[in-house]
Amino acid sequence: MVNMGFRIGQSEDIHRLEDNQRAFILGGVKIPYHLGLVSHSDGDVVYHALAEAFLGALALGDLGTFFPDNSDLYLDMDSSLILKRCYEMVLEKGYHLVNADISIILEKPKIKDYILQIRTNIAEALKTDIDNISVKAMTNEKCDDLGNGKCVKATAIVLVERD
Repeated sequence: MVNMGFRIGQSEDIHRLEDNQRAFILGGVKIPYHLGLVSHSDGDVVYHALAEAFLGALALGDLGTFFPDNSDLYLDMDSSLILKRCYEMVLEKGYHLVNADISIILEKPKIKDYILQIRTNIAEALKTDIDNISVKAMTNEKCDDLGNGKCVKATAIVLVERD
């Protein structure tokens, strides 16, 4: 069988939401909200899920391998740097992004007004056309900690192609 040079990666990330924590950031957008993300870096679940999906597409490992959460080097790190570094690894292996599909799961706040900016930020970080980036928001229908507003989760699937 001939390998056409396509690879798929999938990942997800979840962080708790609490009072008096850091800002609430999704896809590089600071969203006004009374709760913030609990995390070692800035906690951007969108960038984390997407970055790890790139690693998964090429069987490179997980985020903890490259950005351990017990290292002060990554404390409060801007997650766009994590995303860019993981995508650089994809490029170094001779692949490029075909498209990405991201879902953000949370009850509140409503983020529909921020989706375009999130897509724009991702497209700019990856130097790709915005039409290659899909971002959707959904609730968890009041089920479990996601549905009760105690956390936020993002899932990402990427398709990469050999150059």
